[in-house]
Parts: sequence; C-alpha cells; structure tokens
Amino acid sequence: MIRMQISLGEEEYDAAKKEAQRLGISLAELVRCSIRTMLAVDEKKPWMRYAGMVESGDSQSSQHIDDIVYGQKD
Repeated sequence: MIRMQISLGEEEYDAAKKEAQRLGISLAELVRCSIRTMLAVDEKKPWMRYAGMVESGDSQSSQHIDDIVYGQKD
C-alpha cells in the first residue's frame, strides 16, 4: 500500500469522519472506497465496481450471498 497525504476543508473532514464512524470503518477506508467508485471500471468485469462495498456485518455472509443480495426467500 502506498501512503499519501491529502488536505481537506474542516467541513469535509468532519463529514467524512462522521460517515466513516457511521459505517464502522476507518477514515482511510472511506477515502479508499470513495476513490474506487470514481475510477474507471474494467469493462470486462463491470461488477467489480461494487466489490468490497457491501457489508452485512455477518462473517458468514459469503455462505449465503444470494440471500444478502436478493433477500430472503419467503
């Protein structure tokens, strides 16, 4: 990983910090996620735009991903 330094206005910083806290992630992870959404997507893998963006809070979520994505069957 490459370390970098950025400058934010006070309002941007406060808003980003609050959003990261709301999501339960670090400020650095919020910035990484935000950058990923702005970058070009490999046209052969359009689903990659969403990779790593869905959090269920369930450590076993990969075992029942269809339920998470499409909802529980009635």
